[in-house]
Amino acid sequence: MAASTDSVFIFNSLLFLIGGFLVFWMAAGFSMLEAGLVRSKNVTMQLTKNVALFSLAAIFYYLIGYNLMYPLGNWSIGTDETGGYLGAFGVAVLEGVGVARDGADDYGYASTGSDFFFQLMFCATTASIVSGTLAERIKLWPFLIFTIILTALIYPIQASWKWGGGFLDSQYGFLDFAGSTVVHSVGGWAALAGALILGPRIGKYADGRVTPMLGSNLPLATLGTFILWLGWFGFNGGSQLAMGTVGDVADVSRIFANTNTAAAGGAIAALILTQVMYGKVDLTMVLNGALAGLVSITAEPLTPSLGAATLIGAVGGVIVVFAVPFLDKLKIDDVVGAIPVHLFAGIWGTLAVLLTNSDATLMGQVIPIIIVGVFVFVVSGVVWFILNAIMGIRVSEEEEINGLDMAELGMEAYPEFSKG
Repeated sequence: MAASTDSVFIFNSLLFLIGGFLVFWMAAGFSMLEAGLVRSKNVTMQLTKNVALFSLAAIFYYLIGYNLMYPLGNWSIGTDETGGYLGAFGVAVLEGVGVARDGADDYGYASTGSDFFFQLMFCATTASIVSGTLAERIKLWPFLIFTIILTALIYPIQASWKWGGGFLDSQYGFLDFAGSTVVHSVGGWAALAGALILGPRIGKYADGRVTPMLGSNLPLATLGTFILWLGWFGFNGGSQLAMGTVGDVADVSRIFANTNTAAAGGAIAALILTQVMYGKVDLTMVLNGALAGLVSITAEPLTPSLGAATLIGAVGGVIVVFAVPFLDKLKIDDVVGAIPVHLFAGIWGTLAVLLTNSDATLMGQVIPIIIVGVFVFVVSGVVWFILNAIMGIRVSEEEEINGLDMAELGMEAYPEFSKG
């Protein structure tokens, strides 16, 4: 017996709300991961950036981003039929207090509030990715201004091309279930553009060698990774976007299981590979291997078998182990490894859809990856360039050496340990 429309509405809304607060918890994961992987003199700065970027995302996604991403046919440029390019401008509006079924915006689906809440969390996640790459040398306020532009305009515009009924969906049949490209690679491209303009940390690439700059707190980084792993069940599971039928709930369960095993595959691949390559296991690589596995399965967490999901995640872990030293060879300083995890593994995950989903086509995956990449990288690069020209995005050499906590904020994360 099919569920009533009331039940479908309730269960779908509940999925969005539960998935949404799980993805919200990923903000804590990013904060802890970054706080653990930066040096102690920069920990307060990373924590401040993460609280601020999430809050700014919440406000500007409400003011601009939500309707840009979901124009509901009201495209400023393009149409649903031909493919939209630029969504609608206007603030998000929720349903009335105590709304009845005849007053619901979409009675056959879910409440507007639950949908807005869930989608906002994805937007904020994109901004979190940028924070870690540019750590230890970027000024606070230019970073926050970039966050506003990313969450209000860059992320919602490209996300509308797939999830809002835009041209990547209608013209290319692009498949990206929960955002290996739409969320993760976007954060990676924005971070890469910033890293190129910002330059590496002082002493990172001195005398032709790579100087390791070890994180301050590996227990905290490990906690952050497990928090992100937990949040990903909401990230991928909630992206089923429905929980009103037996099939939907079974699919959500399958997504949870595949998401989990992909993370495990990424972690174990990185664990084994670092042992083989370096003679010792590298915990930071294992942590990023797990995250790369999660990113890799995000584009298609439903159709793979458990075995296929494990292997897809494992490839993500391998990518990280090779991509981190590759970036160092190019002298691109990524403090937490976010570019290998979110950009490189995001591209791989989007291509891996071809392995298990028969609806995917090679050009239907490759061309959108390129379009999104070029758009985000170029626009982000222009924004970073303008910010650098107007106000400068990098702290002074003295401030960087002394640490951003005291230079930018005047407070330390671990004051009792700095006095000797």
